[in-house]
Amino acid sequence: MLRHKLIHPQINAILGGAGHHSTVLIADGNYPAATKRGPLSTLVSLNLMPGVPTCDQVLEALLSAIPVEEIRTMETETDGPYALDGDPPVWDDYRKTIKASGIDVELQPTDKWKFYEAVSTNDHVLTIQTADQQRYANILLTIGVRMD
Repeated sequence: MLRHKLIHPQINAILGGAGHHSTVLIADGNYPAATKRGPLSTLVSLNLMPGVPTCDQVLEALLSAIPVEEIRTMETETDGPYALDGDPPVWDDYRKTIKASGIDVELQPTDKWKFYEAVSTNDHVLTIQTADQQRYANILLTIGVRMD
């Protein structure tokens, strides 16, 4: 019986086989998951209906199950139809979830194209497609080392 919040069998199996420096993408509902992921990664589609589940809900479950040493977000655009003046509201949700999980990791905004490059490596083991509709909700976790 599992003691953490994450109960999805396929996701647990993939994470159980992952190691230090493996990456996991929690993708929003607009992310091109069919084409922007690592060649060795598995795609798990959790998108039930618009907004269910959210990336933050998946983040909470994952943080209960794995050590995370780095968290990257997709940097916001400063002009064009998707531009924002500051951080997207979802990033505040992530910060609260990260703090509640007890880890000391800051969000690292990453240029959109570099974010795609980071997701496209052999270290990328899992993409979890959500139905989150918030802009800039994609989040890339790097698995750390269990220290207990």
